[in-house]
Amino acid sequence: MKSFFISLVSIVLISCGQVEKSDSKETKSSDANTVEIVEVESLSLTLEQANKLASLPIHCINVEYPNKLNQTIGSGEDLKSPKELHPAFYGCFDWHSSVHGHWSLVALLKQFPNIDNAETIKEQLLQNISKENIENEVKYFYGKYNKSYERTYGWAWLLKLAEELHTWDDETARVLEKNLQPLTDLIVGKYFEFLPKLKYPIRVGEHTNTAFGLTFAWDYANTVSNTELKLLIETRAKAFYLKDQNCPLSWEPSGFDFLSPCLQEAAIMKRVLSKELFDDWFDKFLPQLKDVNFQFPVGEVSDRTDGKLVHLDGVNFSRAWALNKIIEGFPELNHLKKMANQHIEYSLPNLVGDSYEGGHWLGSFAIYALKSSKND
Repeated sequence: MKSFFISLVSIVLISCGQVEKSDSKETKSSDANTVEIVEVESLSLTLEQANKLASLPIHCINVEYPNKLNQTIGSGEDLKSPKELHPAFYGCFDWHSSVHGHWSLVALLKQFPNIDNAETIKEQLLQNISKENIENEVKYFYGKYNKSYERTYGWAWLLKLAEELHTWDDETARVLEKNLQPLTDLIVGKYFEFLPKLKYPIRVGEHTNTAFGLTFAWDYANTVSNTELKLLIETRAKAFYLKDQNCPLSWEPSGFDFLSPCLQEAAIMKRVLSKELFDDWFDKFLPQLKDVNFQFPVGEVSDRTDGKLVHLDGVNFSRAWALNKIIEGFPELNHLKKMANQHIEYSLPNLVGDSYEGGHWLGSFAIYALKSSKND
């Protein structure tokens, strides 16, 4: 299966990627210097590849065990099965992976309405994201020890799921969006409660990374026109990051990062700053990325059966989506697309047919990385 998928990826990159043509050089209006504009392919999913990636969440969203609950036990009454505790999002090993597994299916259905077993997938989504199940998910967050549950990684993916449903023109999406709304509203409220209290940003390469938590929340707020949430995120992001300079990119990745602290920070600042302000900020924050000869090696995975070490496949995908965001509106940074593609190409062939340690979550990262390449 793995060798087949490697061949499939090669075909996608050669025949299905769309080359964005541009002049080899462009003259800046502000001075006489010329800027080299690099021609680089945009990667995109094919229907066949989408079916392969859909198989990952299909095979895990209803798989209850193994399961990592990340639960604080207050009493014997809290000792319940994953499905009892989280009737909507109990599969895929943990809550947040289940959430973005559901997002993966929605994203693929929206892009490929004729995907295999589309109606069956819709039925499964409706069964899991039912009104009753979401009501019980909401109740869990009101537990005495659960107020910070999944802060902010799972929160961010929940809002990404809500955003994907909102932008999917389908009758099923309207039912799912309505069912999910109480949990969506609760998570939005948690951002308003938490962000003003967070004095210092969290700069790690895993779940609690503040920049990542802000990024998906911003996307949701922008899509549904929640101006209050956008303003809160903009205000906090500027307070956290506006004075940052010379991010130590050479320190990345750490041993089991799946996010790039430097690139995730740049991705949120690209969202909240004007083009001119971002350009100035980026000059100070990651000036080396403006060099067309800059090299940024991929994160290498030594053992994909190790649930932590396989995180480095994730860092490759998340680096790619951050780089593709940074490129938007800056053709002189188009050489970074080649870097993003290299990161995707390294990890993409290893997903289908691989161990559950990566299969339960990495498909979502691959789908979002490819989506970022197509939409740049």
